This record gives sequence, structure tokens and C-alpha cells, in this order.
Amino acid sequence: MTNVKAAGPRPIDVALLASVFVIAACGLLYELAAGALASYLLGDSVLQFSTIIGTYLFAMGIGSWLSRYFEYQLPAHFLRVELMVALIGGALPAVLFLANAYVPGAFRLLLYGMVLLVGTLVGLEIPLVMRILKRNASLKDLVSQVLTFDYLGALAVSLAFPIVLVPKLGLVRTGLLFGFMNAAVAVWALVLFRHELHRLRAHALGCAAVLAVLGGGIAGADHLTRLADDHFYQDRIVMSSVTPYQRIVVTQGRQGARLYLNGNLQFAQSDEYRYHEALVHPVMAAHGAPRRVAVLGGGDGMAVREVLKYATVESVTLVELDPAMTGLFRDNAMMRALNQDALRDPRVHIVNTDAFQWLQQESGTFDAIIVDFPDPTNFAIGKLFTNSFYALLDKRLAASGYAVVQTTSPLIARQSFWIVVQTIESAGLLATPYHVHVPSFGEWGFVIASHRPWREPATLPSGLRFLSLPGMRLMFDFPLDMARLPAEVNRLSNQVLVTTYEREWGKVEH
Repeated sequence: MTNVKAAGPRPIDVALLASVFVIAACGLLYELAAGALASYLLGDSVLQFSTIIGTYLFAMGIGSWLSRYFEYQLPAHFLRVELMVALIGGALPAVLFLANAYVPGAFRLLLYGMVLLVGTLVGLEIPLVMRILKRNASLKDLVSQVLTFDYLGALAVSLAFPIVLVPKLGLVRTGLLFGFMNAAVAVWALVLFRHELHRLRAHALGCAAVLAVLGGGIAGADHLTRLADDHFYQDRIVMSSVTPYQRIVVTQGRQGARLYLNGNLQFAQSDEYRYHEALVHPVMAAHGAPRRVAVLGGGDGMAVREVLKYATVESVTLVELDPAMTGLFRDNAMMRALNQDALRDPRVHIVNTDAFQWLQQESGTFDAIIVDFPDPTNFAIGKLFTNSFYALLDKRLAASGYAVVQTTSPLIARQSFWIVVQTIESAGLLATPYHVHVPSFGEWGFVIASHRPWREPATLPSGLRFLSLPGMRLMFDFPLDMARLPAEVNRLSNQVLVTTYEREWGKVEH
């Protein structure tokens, strides 16, 4: 009997398996990009990622089902699908950014339409590859090999997306780059199956056209981003950065600099002093002689600037999740001028970590804690407004200390404001709410949390531009349209604040 050695995999099969790795990485990248964009521009990251992933997987199921109708010329169909995925998926971030700037009313429709289309095309890819490979492999080997490369590609991009791609390239250039990779797979298929393809010239021209469009997009990615941003923001953009946590934009206009996080205004130079003086001084001055201070959030250093006006302060711990924020406001000359070099003061210690985790791990107590987080637009931020968070805050607050929490608008988001008050009280702290008018935001609210009743201070630091003792007294009076309402407690298990906030602010054009 003659022993026959099993033939190894053909080069064409190895090439196709390598392409599975690439198309899996590209497919997941488009899904992650759509989810990130939705969370940046629509808020509520859990809801957006959940609906995007669900829609994308549903669309992939449609694509897999449709693959049964492709019976002949499978390499040609695979090549055309790759080119369509490359063009639509690669352009997805750029198109959505432009849509948000120029036709915001159509953003959701376009978002889910493109996700459905890209998902359907991606759902066609793997079945077509498997059927092409089936010519020379057993089903058992085929499934194991294809799924192995598919999962490896997904793993690679899931790690690279937040760590390397978004911080280094930005969403627009990342999308276009991966579209280029999809188109490169199409070129690969063109070479591999050139003897089977009818109309080879037409396919080659299609590949060249898509590569040219995507290559031009990569070269002009910065221009595309500026085109969208310049229309969306009122003033000239002087700095724009996408980090693993958020999109940071700084603009400069006639009224000075403005900071936006994920499209939401955080401060305007023309009136930020009103906000930050009202945030910091009612608690700092009431304490009398604060030595140890923590600032949670507030990576722009404005709150730290106000804290450092007290000679008794020995140390300030600034806890900010995003190192890009503290880096910008510590190193950029224009930003340093705004916070008066507060982040370079030797008394200031910057900790780039999640504030919830920091409170869990910190062992000391503080005389004053300034809580200056963005509004609860998603569950990741909403957890920082829960009774669990305030219970941790309670442990880190000295017996004679005061904490203050920025708490959105008691006029526009009245129910949300009083949910925060109710939640602070549920953690065993006394809650003392107050409000101030900041022209860039309108009526804005804060809540003092403490173990002892808050008492009006006798003095304030010199050199304040807005706050005075008589004016401070008025901030604690709530007119009828902002008066207290019955409210639920915001818990980690329900996050009622996020949905309430979205409902109330959703009624307002902002």
C-alpha cells in the first residue's frame, strides 16, 4: 500500500485566511467607530453602544442569509462586497461628523442606516470566503480556521481602537485607513482570482477608484474634520483632540476661549469666573481654614485656581480621568493663562484615574472636596451622581469639612437637580442647594454636602470678580419655578438621573 502524504494548504487558501483576519478587524472597527460617534454626539454611551451593536449584529445576520443567493462567480461577488464595505465603512466617521454639523436632524437616520448597510455587507463577507475555501478543505477544518482568524482580527482591533488608533489617528482617519485595508483585500482577491474573473479590467478600475477616494480621504482627513467642526462650533477652532474618553475642542472668538467636551460647552472664558467662584468659595470660605482639598473632575484647573486663593491650603489633589485634559491645561500657554498656572503649583498633585475608584482606594480625609464633573449625559458619568458615590464621598470628607457638587440647571432640568439633592441626603449627608446665573449656561445649580449645617462665611478672598457676601446670600433662595420637587434616589442599579436628564434637556435646543 502506498502512503500518500496529505497536501498542505494552498497559497491561495493561506491568503484568503489572512484576508479573514483583516476583514474581521475592519468589520469590528466600523462597529466601534459608530458606537463611539453615537456616544460622543448623542450621549448615554451604554444605550448608544447597545443599540449600535444590536443593529450591526442584526444586519450581519441579514447579510449571512442573503449570501445563499450568491451561487456563481463567488470571487467576483467577494471582491465587489469588499469594495463596498471599504467605501461605506471607511467613510462612515467622516460622513457622520459632517452630517452632525450640517444636517443634525438627519444624524440618527443616517447613523443607523449606515450601520445597517455596513453590517449587511460585512455579514456577506465570511460566508463568501468560506464557500470559496470549501473547494479544497473539509468543513471541520474550514470552520475552525476561518473562525480562528475572524476572532483574532476582532481581538486585535478591539485592543488597538482605544489604545492606539483613536488617540493617535482620530476617528475620521482611522475609519478611512481601515477602509483602505478592506480595499487592499479586494486588490488581493483581484490578483488571486484573476483567471476566474470576467471583466477583469472593470474590477481593476473599481479597485483603483476606491483606493484613490480613500487615499485622498486619508490625506485630507484633517480638512474634513475642520470642515465639520467649523460649521458646528461658533468660533475658530484652535485645538481639537480625540482621546479614549472624550473629544476635546477649544475654540477662540471675540469673547475668548471656549472648551467643549463631546460637543457640550464646559466653559466660556467670558464668564467662567462666575461659575468657578460660585462653585468653590461658598464651601472653602465657610470652612475657615481648609488645608487638604480634593478636586474631582475639573481637569481645566479653573476650580484649582480658585482653591489656591486660600493661604491655608497645603495640598490640592486633582482627580481627572483624562490625562489629555490635565496635560492641555498644564502645558498649553493659552490654557495656562486661563487657570493662572494652577496645575503647575507645587501644592497641586494630579491623579489621572477614575474618581469612583480613587475614592474607594483613598484613605485620608479632606477639609473641602470640589466635585466638578460634566453633566450626567451617560451612565459612565451618571455613576458619579449615585448614592454609592456620595457614600464614598462621605468617608473622605472631614467631620468639619464641606463638599460641593455641580448639579446642572435647576430651571431647565429641575427634576434632575432635585434628584441629586435627594441622592446626597440618602447617603446620610446634609444637602444645601444653591444656584447662580452664568450667561453661557443660564441658571445653574450646585449642592453643598456636609456633616454639619452650612453657615454663611464671614469673609471671602480678595480679588473676586463676581461673588460677594450679599450676593452669596441670594444664591440660596429658590423661586417657585425652581423650588424642590419630590425625587427618586439615583442608584447604580437604576441610574434614573441619566434618563431624567436626557428627557429634560431633550426639550431644549442647545
